[in-house]
Amino acid sequence: MNRRAWLNWPLVVVDAWRRSLQLRTALITVVLSGLAVLGTGAYMSYSISHDLFDARVAQVSEDSARATTAAQRLLDASDAADRVAVQNVFNSARTSIRDASSSQLIAFFRVPGQASSSVAPQARISPELAEGVISPELRLAVQQGNSGQYWQSVSLHHADSATPGIIVGSELMLPAAGRYELYIGYDLGDTEQTLQFVQQILLFGGLVLVFLIGAVAWLVARLVVTPVQIAANTSQQLAAGNFAVRMPVRGRDVMAQLAQSFNGMADSLERQIRELAELSVMQQRFVSDVSHELRTPLTTIRLAGDLLYDERDKFEPATQRTAELMHTQVQRFEVLLTDLLEISRYDAGSVESEPEPTNLVRLAEDTIESVSSLAEAAGSDLRLVAPGGHFDVDVDPRRIRRIMRNLLGNAIEHGPNKPIVVTIDSNESAIALSVRDYGHGMTDDEVRHVFDRFWRADPSRQRTLGGTGLGLAIALEDAALHHGWLQVWSKPGQGACFVLTLPRALGTEIESSPISLPPADAVKEEQS
Repeated sequence: MNRRAWLNWPLVVVDAWRRSLQLRTALITVVLSGLAVLGTGAYMSYSISHDLFDARVAQVSEDSARATTAAQRLLDASDAADRVAVQNVFNSARTSIRDASSSQLIAFFRVPGQASSSVAPQARISPELAEGVISPELRLAVQQGNSGQYWQSVSLHHADSATPGIIVGSELMLPAAGRYELYIGYDLGDTEQTLQFVQQILLFGGLVLVFLIGAVAWLVARLVVTPVQIAANTSQQLAAGNFAVRMPVRGRDVMAQLAQSFNGMADSLERQIRELAELSVMQQRFVSDVSHELRTPLTTIRLAGDLLYDERDKFEPATQRTAELMHTQVQRFEVLLTDLLEISRYDAGSVESEPEPTNLVRLAEDTIESVSSLAEAAGSDLRLVAPGGHFDVDVDPRRIRRIMRNLLGNAIEHGPNKPIVVTIDSNESAIALSVRDYGHGMTDDEVRHVFDRFWRADPSRQRTLGGTGLGLAIALEDAALHHGWLQVWSKPGQGACFVLTLPRALGTEIESSPISLPPADAVKEEQS
């Protein structure tokens, strides 16, 4: 595994967690089961160790009491008075304690504070109980106690190790020598080994149990998730247009009912989509056929209208006005028919682009020149600003010119007596053209509908340029055909700005537009 893959492993794990329902189910089950087994094992380990310790304490207490009683009887039966006799009795008591108890760890201390005696034996202590194993607190309890036993948990020192143990303290009375402290140590190493063995068994059993639970959870999740995955894959194929795919139906359980319901839904969806597609084709064909059929009579009407329009000066005023109106409406009808044919081609998916190297700056100059008379009639000043874009790009010049004419026509229509600025700029990935007017502007709701077919921002306002209501819709389709963007910004009273962004090369993606929205002058106005 290389360094990059090693550094990205957290992302891989997170992605697998998000994508796999089966993995999430199994892991959650394993984690929760592990916590439950851990809690249960900890409680069992504590209970077992506590019970073992209590049982061992009771055992050593009984053992110590028996040994102490035997030694005290031996001492009570003795009448020794000299040093040698007392020492022999003392040794016999030690031997009796070793024989009566299960431990060889014994310590004797003469209780301090007694009158000195020349016959009193010296303190005796096993090496394992030396070095402070017997705590001062335990000795003080034995010294102050009149009777009974006292015990304490300690760590017994051996040659190369230490083991847990218990020291039981009591008091003995030696004739002619006084009171002595007796301590018997008991090694709990065997008990500790038993507890460790039990804990290892619990740990191993817990791990095996968690593994088995995880395997069962994975198997159950697979049985449940697999039909869901099949449903998801089938729905993706349906969404991609493969309406023949269906889910397999196995058995008679809930999953089989789900598959049957899903297949029924797919059948219904396929039938409805087929009906809608047939209806759409019929509608497109109807629009196309009607548009084509209207061309012949429209051509005849236009020829007749043009003849009447050319001879209008010879008519009476009312007839003259009628000829002018008919000429204008026939022209508008012809444009509408052309737009209807174009939009029907887009709907039918039969539009093909004819790209060729084109300089957008020169194309913009030609388009501005073609609408300059309309702009002069509306009192609008057309200006071209081109800080970039002075190179050829592969576009369909007829469609780009149509977009420009439409944007300029709308700017003239909605911004009379106001300047109109056309800007062309470029960056590494795209070239953009914007048309900025300072007319009436639009609200946010109107901006959302500006590319809708036959939509008008102000239906009550009369058109002066004879628009059909399809221009922006066709412009949006033309931009999409070039894999470009057509964006709009507008505010009431501040005008509008349309930006057409095209890729510099065919088949490449646009990273960002060279002309941003909102326009810079609008941003400055808001900041001021």
